[in-house]
Amino acid sequence: MEMEQLSLFDQKPLDMPLASRMRPETLEEFAGQKHLLGSGKILRQLIEQDRISSMIFWGPPGVGKTTLAGIIAKRTRASFVTFSAVTSGIKEIREVMAQAEKNRHMQERMLVFVDEIHRFNKAQQDAFLPYVERGSIILIGATTENPSFEINAALLSRCKVFVLNALTEQDILQLLTGALKSRKGFGGMPVRIGEDLLMAIARFANGDARTAYNTLEMAVLNGVITAEGTVVTKEVLTQCTSRKSLLYDKKGEEHYNIISALHKSMRNSDPDAAIYWLARMLEAGEDPLYVARRLIRFASEDVGMADSRALDVAVNTYQACHFIGMPECSVNLSHCVTYLAMAPKSNALYLAYETAKTDAQKSISEPVPLQLRNAPTRLMQELHYGEGYQYAHDTEEKVAKMECLSSSLRGRRYYEPTEQGEEKDVKEKLESLRKWKEGEKSL
Repeated sequence: MEMEQLSLFDQKPLDMPLASRMRPETLEEFAGQKHLLGSGKILRQLIEQDRISSMIFWGPPGVGKTTLAGIIAKRTRASFVTFSAVTSGIKEIREVMAQAEKNRHMQERMLVFVDEIHRFNKAQQDAFLPYVERGSIILIGATTENPSFEINAALLSRCKVFVLNALTEQDILQLLTGALKSRKGFGGMPVRIGEDLLMAIARFANGDARTAYNTLEMAVLNGVITAEGTVVTKEVLTQCTSRKSLLYDKKGEEHYNIISALHKSMRNSDPDAAIYWLARMLEAGEDPLYVARRLIRFASEDVGMADSRALDVAVNTYQACHFIGMPECSVNLSHCVTYLAMAPKSNALYLAYETAKTDAQKSISEPVPLQLRNAPTRLMQELHYGEGYQYAHDTEEKVAKMECLSSSLRGRRYYEPTEQGEEKDVKEKLESLRKWKEGEKSL
């Protein structure tokens, strides 16, 4: 168990890792999270006014959850204790809670920081609950997992959840530049590294400040020693990361070229090419959740009603990527990419919406037909709202011949099913329905 008074945040000898030496000590030094810590934002006000209540910091690794707890510890008038959910058990928790209860009777607050709180089981989390309720402790938990699933509902209901976002490339670039200038970093030694390589590290870090610092430190320590100082070259940086595609730009042209190649390979039912382009993206450091979101879109845009299970597969893949992350989720993405590539294809839904969108934009102010309006008030009834409405369940066919488009669009067709896969059955049913509504015999 870790049970320390600020020792995690105090001394920073030069033999410590760069990430530890550069850990911010004030809100002014803290990078990112402007939505929480910007001027006038609620969390900043709570910290500055020392009105901290129990809270959960939820965010990906390396965004500053532990650092923010350390900053709060330095500013609060409460005693500060840290737990690691990896090494602490129920016995240690109860010991600290007993001390917290004594402090409460002496009008002293205790702030308890629990790193990786999602790793605590239900019994361990329940051990905190009565002390949070009584105000014996102020609990700050840090988690990379969704608190709704990983933290007991009773405990979660007594904590304010603050979502910390992945750092932007500019946030990380600012941290790296600071590390090169600061005496706590490499400010005492001449280091030459191009801005393009710093940006490459920022992209490689994928929002994780710790990864960025560790990568920079490894590159500097393995740099080329010259009379002018240490020089970090592209070759050195590539060796330190073992990523040949390090300079892949997630916002540049190559990014869009590769995602386009992935889409078109799946659309062309080529799983081999699709898996290759998927690997190109993932091995260059692309966010797997970004890829998963694009696959969800593809499932409806290019497969659609030809195989409606494709959407289930894509959504489940997103959840799998969220739960386990890289590198494990690469096989989940390969599974989904292969399924989508081999599924029957239909873009009928995409074409239907695009056609309807054009009509909607032209007739955006056109009123809803009276028969489709609800009439919950007497005034609405007097204005004929709902007049002419036919309840489909009351008909023998379970379909009414009521018009559901406005008069100017009567007879307009948007969805035109193909004969691919399961959509062939949908096409037959829809054609039968349309004939019946037009007075012909089919249904």
